[in-house]
Amino acid sequence: MSKQKRGTISWYSNSPSAPTGYGVQSEQVLKRLVRDGHSVAVLSNYGQDGTIGSWDSGFGKVRVYPRGADPYSQDVTPLNHMHWVNENDNASNVLITLYDAWVLKGKRFDELNIASWIPIDHLPVPPKVAQWCNKPNVTPLAMSKYGQTQLQELGIDSIYIPHAFEPVFKPTETIQGVTGRQFIGVDESRFVVGMNAANKASGSLHRKAFSENFLAFSLFAKRHPDAVLYVHSDVFGAYGGWNLTQLCEAVGLSKDQVVFVDPIPYLHGSIGQDVLAGLYTAMDVLLATSYGEGFGVATIEAQACGTPVIGSNFAATAELVSDDGWLVEGQPLFDAGQSAFYNIPSVPGIVDALEQAYARGRGRSETSLKFAKNFAAEHVYKTHWMPAITKLLK
Repeated sequence: MSKQKRGTISWYSNSPSAPTGYGVQSEQVLKRLVRDGHSVAVLSNYGQDGTIGSWDSGFGKVRVYPRGADPYSQDVTPLNHMHWVNENDNASNVLITLYDAWVLKGKRFDELNIASWIPIDHLPVPPKVAQWCNKPNVTPLAMSKYGQTQLQELGIDSIYIPHAFEPVFKPTETIQGVTGRQFIGVDESRFVVGMNAANKASGSLHRKAFSENFLAFSLFAKRHPDAVLYVHSDVFGAYGGWNLTQLCEAVGLSKDQVVFVDPIPYLHGSIGQDVLAGLYTAMDVLLATSYGEGFGVATIEAQACGTPVIGSNFAATAELVSDDGWLVEGQPLFDAGQSAFYNIPSVPGIVDALEQAYARGRGRSETSLKFAKNFAAEHVYKTHWMPAITKLLK
């Protein structure tokens, strides 16, 4: 392993023990930072309440500061960072944020050395995000080449570091002794279209395009009665999303055409990544078109399991689908809250992509498997994180 500068690092994001997208990415990076000898603490904005806790990285215990009274913990984050820095008495330090940049406010942040690993899923870069990234004490870490390009067009330099997946994501034919299809109760002969997307909405705006994807699948399934949609998401919209059973009724999908994940283990976060790998493997194609993605880790997880992907030809997704997958065009949608545009995927375009996936047939995609290796966690850490950390520690 190449020589790396060591220092004190505070990590602002979801707790690494939280079963969320940011929690998983936090766990990946943090355990490697601890392994390499850095002094690391987590400044939790989700997953740790009330009191200071700890997380076992596998290479040592990591302190986890609890979230504050502010919804995004802005009231305690600068203070907790300085507490950690002073305790370690190390002049070389950095606060790394993994969250939406527009939530970060307050003059106390201006006094800190900050690196922000940020999602950019609009066009152009939302003004509040651009303003944050342009601060002299902030180094943007672009999680997509799309984001890096959009920042560069504003004259803002950034460091490219993509999200990643652990080796558990690989072709996995069985789950707890049965096939993935048996696990979800689907006959082996059926064509399985899968979705893995968080069911969180803002009123009538749902970034994961559930309405467009469900409608497109309904139209596709009229010509292919052997098709079934497996949905790995909160069916009832318990955390601000939609009731997806109502959406099924609205688009004319019957109960035998849709299978939802068991809501109890899903909502409790007790579905292991090994199980998720088996679910991806059971799919014939992952349907992952959305209004915009800062990254979209499900696309690379599925491809690491040999499952091709249907995604949107917009934002990060456009660079995360291999040649064996399909990109769907769309049209702009103005997001007034961010003063920038999303992109609504075309329903006919999704139907056409589903038809092409159906014509392709069953079987693992070697092209997808090879492509996904670019985002393997250890590769991303050594190639991108190690040089970045040395540069960021000041």
